[in-house]
Amino acid sequence: MGEVTIDIVERIGVVSVSPSGWRKEINRVSWAGGEAKIDIRDWSEDHKYMSRGMNINDEDAERIAEILNEYFERR
Repeated sequence: MGEVTIDIVERIGVVSVSPSGWRKEINRVSWAGGEAKIDIRDWSEDHKYMSRGMNINDEDAERIAEILNEYFERR
């Protein structure tokens, strides 16, 4: 089994930084040369290590943004 390539195509933003220096980030990431998707996960400072996370296509990300905007408007 070969090594999976991971390419951060675009850095969107940092959500938070833990005391250990790991950062919860939102990026566009291409896995194994595939289409880049929105990716949310923790990364080490040097981006050499990462936690489990999730990646979603643009349409789902837009819908999540709408849902969260509606939620925060109601609060």
